[in-house]
Amino acid sequence: MGLSEAPGERDTQALLSRTQAMELRRRDYHVERPLLNQEQLEELGSRSPAQVTLQWRTWFRCSRARAQALLLQYLPVLAWLPQYSVRDWLLGDLLSGLSVAIMQLPQGLAYALLAGLPPVFGLYSSFYPVFVYFLFGTSRHISVGTFAVMSVMVGSVMESLAPDDAFLLGLNSTLDVAARDATRVQLASTLSVLVGLFQVGLGMVHFGFVVTYLSEPLVRAYTTAASMHVFVSQLKYVFGLHLSSRSGPLSLIYTVLEVCWKLPQMVVGTMVTAIVAGVVLVLVKLLNEKLRRHLPMPLPGELLTLIGATGISYGVGLKQAFGVDIVGKIPAGLVPPMAPRPQLFAKLLGNAFAIAVVGFAIAISLGKIFALRHGYRVYSNQELVALGLSNLLGGIFQCFPVSCSMSRSLVQESTGGNTQVAGAISSLFILIIIVKLGELFQDLPKAVLAVVIVNLKGMVMQCTDVVSLWKANRMDLLIWVVTFVATILLNLDLGLAVAVVFSLMLVVVRTQMPHYSVLGQVPDTDIYRDVAEYSGAREVPGVKVFRSSVTVYFANAELYSDSLKQRCGVDVDYLLSQKKKLLRKQELKLKQLQKENKLPKQAAASKGTSVSINVNPTVMDIESNNDVEGSKAREASAGTELEDTGAWAPEDAKASDISSLKALGLPQPDFHTLILDLSSFSFVDTVCLKSLKNIFRDFREIEVEVYMAACHAPVIMQLEDGHFFDASITKQHLFASVHDAVLFALQHRRSGPVDPVLVTKL
Repeated sequence: MGLSEAPGERDTQALLSRTQAMELRRRDYHVERPLLNQEQLEELGSRSPAQVTLQWRTWFRCSRARAQALLLQYLPVLAWLPQYSVRDWLLGDLLSGLSVAIMQLPQGLAYALLAGLPPVFGLYSSFYPVFVYFLFGTSRHISVGTFAVMSVMVGSVMESLAPDDAFLLGLNSTLDVAARDATRVQLASTLSVLVGLFQVGLGMVHFGFVVTYLSEPLVRAYTTAASMHVFVSQLKYVFGLHLSSRSGPLSLIYTVLEVCWKLPQMVVGTMVTAIVAGVVLVLVKLLNEKLRRHLPMPLPGELLTLIGATGISYGVGLKQAFGVDIVGKIPAGLVPPMAPRPQLFAKLLGNAFAIAVVGFAIAISLGKIFALRHGYRVYSNQELVALGLSNLLGGIFQCFPVSCSMSRSLVQESTGGNTQVAGAISSLFILIIIVKLGELFQDLPKAVLAVVIVNLKGMVMQCTDVVSLWKANRMDLLIWVVTFVATILLNLDLGLAVAVVFSLMLVVVRTQMPHYSVLGQVPDTDIYRDVAEYSGAREVPGVKVFRSSVTVYFANAELYSDSLKQRCGVDVDYLLSQKKKLLRKQELKLKQLQKENKLPKQAAASKGTSVSINVNPTVMDIESNNDVEGSKAREASAGTELEDTGAWAPEDAKASDISSLKALGLPQPDFHTLILDLSSFSFVDTVCLKSLKNIFRDFREIEVEVYMAACHAPVIMQLEDGHFFDASITKQHLFASVHDAVLFALQHRRSGPVDPVLVTKL
């Protein structure tokens, strides 16, 4: 391949039209290569089976370098902390850690209420898991801790397994709050341990790819629906209502109806407190957006709202004067570790797996976004291990399951955070609050914590995805709608299961509805495109090139065969059935003539031998479509020349054959060769192998030779392992490209032997 182009010619080409420039460049190229089928290609390229490395052998090798690599892999802090640049990164991490901690304080208290637990356990969940992730995580910017979606999923489990109705005392229906909280804490910590075990186990077996089955539309729709659950669950705190505990399908709808029914019973003081706190928080957020470029760190709106509301509640006495519910006693200090209850595992198994998958999906999605933005890599399997250890150890210290918060992660990145040192600083700040300052927030109104629904703005705005997906991809829109509706109606755990199953089923359905096309040659090129899409593409006379847009496997193999026969414009099944009937008639006539002694014995014996070779096997082959071995026997006896040349006999030989379509008076196809473009095949299974063999058999019965082209190496290996190639179908029927197959078909059809070298001008 060469190119000769002088500077003057470049100037000339710049002045030429695009078509003329293409013609000029085409004349400068000259491609010359031999025509290759698969056998010749393997011989030319010296193909040999790839050396398979047994991965398990490397697992048991012991060396100092391997031990160090494993230590750095599973404890990444040892890799990046010694290289930490104090001068460049410490100030940014310090400001970022303080900003995140200020957000984490109100969110921890509020999300604990979402989970149906006392508020102080939200602080515990904001300390232990964050520090564990600092040691084992690979993302530098995500903020691990309490998260609204995870909290509402935990709250759903609490409402299901420990409802308020189970802790009523006596006839006056007094709620035993202490017993209920103790039971729920035990459930939540056991759930966290089980979630951690799932995540660590999946990470150790390198199952991080599981998140790929949660597409972006699915995750965004799920978080949007979960934000609706969060919003509805906070209405009882906004209006000061006492609602029934509900879980399971339609619980969200029933809760909304109950809120509307009990709205006349709302506590006015609680509602006013929530409205004022919400307005203040919104104003601070708007101010932060206006002054973003001028402030070193955002104004801590949540913290200012908490401090102001606590001070007003303590000074005015909101609980005594207006009946506003407050947080109540917040114990100072850390709680001792508590062993989980394995007997609860059976009840929590399904919910734990759903929470583990959702938590990891959210964390890895955000982690990859920040990694791409800042030029580093996040390892999905190690993220599973890190998040699992955070939940596992956190559960032992009475935390509930956590994940990554989107709002805090954005703050951690935007305020200058460079590493997870910012996370460690925020966890230490939370520790100070737990040990010394937590009891100062005992008079905090619960209605103020409910205004964290203001932070749901980003997730609620994802509803606009419907408009963009309508324009971009209707299938993704269908996934979004089904996920959203299922999560709203069936609750978070069942909604996720329905969404994943529907998404996978949609993939299967889409593989069963591929695009089938007949290809034609673009003039003066070796490029073949769909003749329905390219008006300039022309079918090669006598040759049909068929292509599927997806691989063929057990789910769509029959559809592939049917579409092939339909697109070729030949009723193959009709021809085969008619041929079978006519051959039967010929056989009966022959037997009748022999019986009536109208033929000489020698001629009868000669013709009987001919029929036994050329007719009987054909009849048996057509009667049993799945009997491939019968086809092999017939073609081995009647197609010796095909094995040598890979093509049918000349026309005059066919006409002399009493079993040919022409001799039987049947219409002949308007093409003599069928080429199957296998470039879209990524794998083949046993059903696909049988379908391909049946295609070879059926089309050869109607005197059309079949070739395959553009097959990838892994598929060729699977064809070999499946014993696809035999005496009737050899690698001479498989070509390196569609163009090679077309040239071979035309050359052999016209003149018999194939020229060793074909020259193509591009």
